[in-house]
Amino acid sequence: MQVSEHRRGPVRSEAARVAILEATARLFETRGYDQLTMEGIAAEAHVGKQTIYRWWPSKSAVVADCMVEGLLLREYMSPPDTGDLRADLTVWIGGILNFLDGGGASLVRSLVAAAIDRPSIGERLGEALGINHLLNARLESAVDVGQFSPTRPTQPFSRALVGAIVLLALAGEPAEPETAAQLVDAVLG
Repeated sequence: MQVSEHRRGPVRSEAARVAILEATARLFETRGYDQLTMEGIAAEAHVGKQTIYRWWPSKSAVVADCMVEGLLLREYMSPPDTGDLRADLTVWIGGILNFLDGGGASLVRSLVAAAIDRPSIGERLGEALGINHLLNARLESAVDVGQFSPTRPTQPFSRALVGAIVLLALAGEPAEPETAAQLVDAVLG
């Protein structure tokens, strides 16, 4: 009996995968996460729904890959560096909170749920997006100019800020205008 080395089922097309990711990004930008559907993605990408499900188990998994590929929300991944750490973090967190209040909280909740169901999604998001890494790098640059104490470890501070943002998204409550400054004050002192 001869064993075949070929996998069964249709061949996965890289062109179809890219079309799905690009269609997801376009629809996300125009409709938002809550109005995004697998049917809509399939129609926009000119593929069957089953083609999407070959790669991704849910729309949150597709969106997570869009984020990993840099097709979505890159402006929220890294704080600016104008030389004023407190102002930079306040502006950055304020932008994220505005995104959450504008419907982005459901995306964060969905990504958290997807990461719980499939830890590989969380690992890929964490590694590829590197929010903690980018924020940690910003804090380290603040150490270089005397805006953050060199005796304080930066990693716990970046985790505290990202964790607070995720908790706000999970709570689903709109942020008050002063919330960003309060978070920065709580972490920086």
